[in-house]
Amino acid sequence: MTVPMRAPASAQVTDIRVQEADFDLSRELAALRAGDGRVGAVVSFIGTVRDLNEGSAVSEMELEHYPGMTEKALGDIVAQARARWPLFGVQVIHRVGPLKPLDQLVLVACSSAHRGEAFAACEFIMDYLKTDAPFWKKEQTPEGARWVDARASDDSAKRKWAEA
Repeated sequence: MTVPMRAPASAQVTDIRVQEADFDLSRELAALRAGDGRVGAVVSFIGTVRDLNEGSAVSEMELEHYPGMTEKALGDIVAQARARWPLFGVQVIHRVGPLKPLDQLVLVACSSAHRGEAFAACEFIMDYLKTDAPFWKKEQTPEGARWVDARASDDSAKRKWAEA
């Protein structure tokens, strides 16, 4: 007979990384829920680099950030999500440096007892990450290099949480 492992009721996992290296989705999600019998749901979002943006082909995207400031901003976003929903684990991995189309760019994953909380928290974190985390994107296109401006749709997505 196998006895399920149970993490202490107070156990919370938070894993925030800003890195150049790629990540293995399967390994990351397994680590997020490892040995925690309380977990009934794991929701994840993976953002990837597109090969087309604003009508131009994109051959490369380079992401820059301020080390220390970026991780703090991500930590603040995760803390806000934890204040809203009962989460067991939260993972945010954001890549920086030069990336090619189809490369994985960001992973946000949340574990909780129920899917509703995990889905909402994952979406919240991603919406706030897009507006509040200090990342800068530069795309290489046939017309030359260009910085990617903030989008009104990202601000709109964030505003819905203030109304909730």
